[in-house]
Amino acid sequence: MNPWAALSALCIGFFLIMMDTTIVNVAIPGMLIDLNADLNQITWVNSVYLLTYAVPLLVAGRLGDRLGRKPVFLTGMAIFTAASLWCGVSGGVETLIAARALQGVGAAVMAPQTMAFITTLFPDNRRGAALGAWGAVAGVATTVGPLLGGLLVGTAGWQWIFLVNVPIGLLGLVLTVRLVPGGQPRHNRRFDVVGTLLSGLGLLALVFGLQNGQHYGWGTVFGPVTVTGVIVTGVLLLVAFVGWQRYNPREPLMPLTLFRRRNFSAATVAAASIGFALTGLYLPVTLFLQSALQLSPQQAGLLMVPMAVSGGIAGPVAGTLSDRISGKWVVLTGFLMFAGGIGAVAAVTRPDANPWVVALALLVCGTGAGSAFAPMANVAMSGMPPGLMGAASGTYNAVRQVGSVVGIAAVSVLLQARLSDSLRSSATAAAADLPPGSRQEFVDGVSRAGTSSEGFGAAPPAVGDGLADLAARTFHEALAHAAGTTLLLLAGVLVIGSVACLAMVPRDREEHRTRKEKVEEPVGAAR
Repeated sequence: MNPWAALSALCIGFFLIMMDTTIVNVAIPGMLIDLNADLNQITWVNSVYLLTYAVPLLVAGRLGDRLGRKPVFLTGMAIFTAASLWCGVSGGVETLIAARALQGVGAAVMAPQTMAFITTLFPDNRRGAALGAWGAVAGVATTVGPLLGGLLVGTAGWQWIFLVNVPIGLLGLVLTVRLVPGGQPRHNRRFDVVGTLLSGLGLLALVFGLQNGQHYGWGTVFGPVTVTGVIVTGVLLLVAFVGWQRYNPREPLMPLTLFRRRNFSAATVAAASIGFALTGLYLPVTLFLQSALQLSPQQAGLLMVPMAVSGGIAGPVAGTLSDRISGKWVVLTGFLMFAGGIGAVAAVTRPDANPWVVALALLVCGTGAGSAFAPMANVAMSGMPPGLMGAASGTYNAVRQVGSVVGIAAVSVLLQARLSDSLRSSATAAAADLPPGSRQEFVDGVSRAGTSSEGFGAAPPAVGDGLADLAARTFHEALAHAAGTTLLLLAGVLVIGSVACLAMVPRDREEHRTRKEKVEEPVGAAR
């Protein structure tokens, strides 16, 4: 068995998972018009995938330990491939959201198995390079998503951003059967049903409340149910989940003993922050490029090439470096570069921006994200006991994905709120020189364009005769301002992740501490 050949087969599935976290963004303007949907509905096409990807991750890690990682991985890829076909033939936004939810479940079943496989296929002294390649796949996939999506949307239609997964998924199934070993030991795991329900319902309530708050005016959803109540309920359920993991007398879904390891704790916080920023980046950037700068999907995707290339190069290099020097400094450097790149993008979000300056800033983002992603995983998993490998992989991926879910929800809320405010103020200022009888109609027409498909396509917002050009300029200025403000949130989250990186310790100190301590596994973890 060649471990690199096995890894290449596994990475096909992981590539599809990560690509589909971002490939939808470049199709948003076209889907808004073609599906006659609003921005909140289209955002749910992304969010429901991230949500159903995040919720089952902890269970999926345990499933791999109990049933065998290879059959569980193959099941996840089959579900993902079938759901991709369903997405591609969906005729309405509601059906598309349902298909994306199933696609997320397939992704969740696959993801923990890839990382757990690496820790068993490769010895400690070669694991950094393997995780570097794995991290590079993640970085390249998330940046190739908008590029490939732009080409497909511009030539074949948005449906093909999903249909392209079908032949790739079938190839991945064949290669996994042929190249990936299936003889890993299985463990008789118990399933934490209560923990699964608490974490799943908590995440669902939290994300629903965050993302739909603007849609419901932060007021009543229906009857006595309010947005604030939904969010508070989600937080309380997640707190109850953590408490249940602490006092669960059997085998918890997320063993809290994992967090006794300083590097694992710091790496999971860092993973959540980079998931938040990496996933949240593409919505404001894509809308800015296509709807403010009026670039085609192909042109917008082309500007993502430097980010994809730099991330693909930086990942393996950073992973190899983390085998030789402290991964802490490699990860920290990546975080600071990523934050600086996002800050640079935010600084140039103007309707007259030079697209190639945006591409240069995105190149810095790609280098930073690629440099952080791979060694971060290596730091988290270094020295982990085999009996906790599945739980650690599932927990790490789940926390990262929770960061992604909250990130896209928070970015959606902030972008819609800032766009609404910017449109109203910009339209009011632009209408000051218009005849009194046209002012209110102009302001209402431009403001309405931010909450529907109107304004995001080539046609300007619907306003009075002779005012189309002014309305279009006003919309573009407001959207550029809203996108820039939203991007600053992501840079701030990465700064928080940088603080977590400072808490990491060199590998030799962590391994010495691990040998010195007697790490107690949860009841049943070794069975």
